Amino acid sequence: MNPDRGLLDTSVVIEIHNIDPERLPSKIAISSLTLAELTVGPHSTTNLGERARRQELLQHVEAGVETLSFDPACARALGPINAATATAGRKVVGSRKIDLMIAATALSYRLPLYTLNAADLRGLEDLIEIVDLDAAAA
Repeated sequence: MNPDRGLLDTSVVIEIHNIDPERLPSKIAISSLTLAELTVGPHSTTNLGERARRQELLQHVEAGVETLSFDPACARALGPINAATATAGRKVVGSRKIDLMIAATALSYRLPLYTLNAADLRGLEDLIEIVDLDAAAA
């Protein structure tokens, strides 16, 4: 694991301005899947102000954050991620699939995963380091 570098999940990127920078690694990266989720954001609202805010966030992330590809190694890492999730009695399909693919990215690149939704990753603690940034967990 690289303690100076970490993978941010989508929840952290969306709320980045509300997170104490001291709780984040000095070098941050995102999965290409997070970039995909952020790209959908501006198109998912009819509120023009919110659409502009989401577009600004997307542009800021694209310009300044390293994006790691979901490559064949990540695809292979999804196997143990799915197995651990199922063993923990959690769903591995539907809307959770992208979250699990982001976790597989963290496993493949050997990076800690920073999240505001640590409970969604229960069961993966033996595979990846999960850093819970939820204010209640601080």
